Amino acid sequence: MSESRDQLNNKRAESLLGGGQARIDSQHKKGKLTARERISLLLDENTFCEIGAFVTHRSSDFGMDKQKLLGDGVVTGYGKVNGRLIYVYSQDFTVFGGSLSETHAEKICKIMDMALQNGAPIIGLNDSGGARIQEGVVSLGGYADIFYKNVRSSGVIPQISAIMGPCAGGAVYSPALTDFIYMVENTSYMFVTGPNVVKTVTNEDVTSEELGGASVHGSKSGVAHFTVQNEVLCIQDIRKLLSYIPQNCEEKPAKIEYHMANELRDSLKDIIPSNPNQPYDIKEVIEHLVDDSSFFEVHKNYAENIVVGFARLAGRSIGIVANQPANLAGVLDVHSSQKAARFVRFCDAFNIPLLVLEDVPGFLPGTDQEWNAIITNGAKLLYAFSEATVPRITVITRKAYGGAYDVMNSKHIGADMNFAWPSAEIAVMGAKGAAEIIFKKDIDSAADKNAALKEKEMEYSNLFANPYRAAERGFVDEVIFPEETRVRLIAAFEMLENKVVNLPRKKHGNIPL
Repeated sequence: MSESRDQLNNKRAESLLGGGQARIDSQHKKGKLTARERISLLLDENTFCEIGAFVTHRSSDFGMDKQKLLGDGVVTGYGKVNGRLIYVYSQDFTVFGGSLSETHAEKICKIMDMALQNGAPIIGLNDSGGARIQEGVVSLGGYADIFYKNVRSSGVIPQISAIMGPCAGGAVYSPALTDFIYMVENTSYMFVTGPNVVKTVTNEDVTSEELGGASVHGSKSGVAHFTVQNEVLCIQDIRKLLSYIPQNCEEKPAKIEYHMANELRDSLKDIIPSNPNQPYDIKEVIEHLVDDSSFFEVHKNYAENIVVGFARLAGRSIGIVANQPANLAGVLDVHSSQKAARFVRFCDAFNIPLLVLEDVPGFLPGTDQEWNAIITNGAKLLYAFSEATVPRITVITRKAYGGAYDVMNSKHIGADMNFAWPSAEIAVMGAKGAAEIIFKKDIDSAADKNAALKEKEMEYSNLFANPYRAAERGFVDEVIFPEETRVRLIAAFEMLENKVVNLPRKKHGNIPL
């Protein structure tokens, strides 16, 4: 018995050491944590239960039969985050560069199956050199197995990916299929083809960081939802994100205990400028509406003309979509439409109510937008809102013009409650443009064309650039003072808590991708 115990202890020690102390030291010198250190930071203390610690690869080609390390480059298991069950896999760069083999993939697939069967989130901590070349097509097949399970899990359990090192070639598609992607600045990158291939094919000289670093994917491509300074902050951020979302699609997000007090917010009275063309920061509105310091922004540096993120309202988790007048006047364009549509679909999949703050002058005009399919991309946001069955509330703070009024969770596409502030302007277009079209003959024949335009502009504005025409039609449920908004939102979301919508029977819709 003593020998058996010694054998098990030795194997456990060997497994914990991964690729050996020298490679662990090398990992630390790069400013990176090891696979096990990452899991230890992510999960509640002493809750991690490992699965597959003694797995080894099955390859014998190219001398691989003489290089077998326990765990085969990935640590898998389950534990708890804030007391809730979580499944996790963490690739170990100290073992064959974290490369994916047949058994490495099998370990990940096993943990993904368990997460799906038990209805709990799965978190992937990615740090891999890609497919293990010595295994050929077997390793490629392992990637495809993972992709398939990502798709099967989509919308059923939350899937979160953290890129903490290289992620290239086929490896990028698993994170791309998950709900949220984190990237660590200066130590992680993602691309389908690396700098050497780019140089060969297009003759472009580009570094890994320039091609697919965290800043690139956080601001230009939108691939990364979050970019963070280091791995410790990244893992802390993941723990925070999990607090806003439920375990699976059958549950609602946990509600934090909240004691009602004076919920009026006088600070909202003066946020909207008197000049309708003057910008303001919609994030100020959000901060005054939601529970203190509860706003958790998603895609912060990408398509900044729209703001999306999670927050709490009287302890209840909600998703927020808001036009940002401080950036491009809050117009909808290709990227902001994609960004918002994806966020709306996540919230709807996981029973998170939606609050929309609307101040939108329309869609961004121009050849660049039309040639890059603003029609199809704008339709994605329209589709996402129209399909959503979670409680949906819109507050029009100022402009709601043209087709963008329809798209931004209007009453016509299924919003439950639509409020407007007295500053709201709900019309086909701005007063100036409308006057130039409607009163063209009168203006052209006037002795003072500028004076005539201003007069007609005022006439149109008095008729339509207000919330009352829409309220008369029932398109706006109520016009409210800004300071009342939080009170009305708390009551409305509470009223909608048990909302049920029965959709037409179908396999799935055909979203305009």
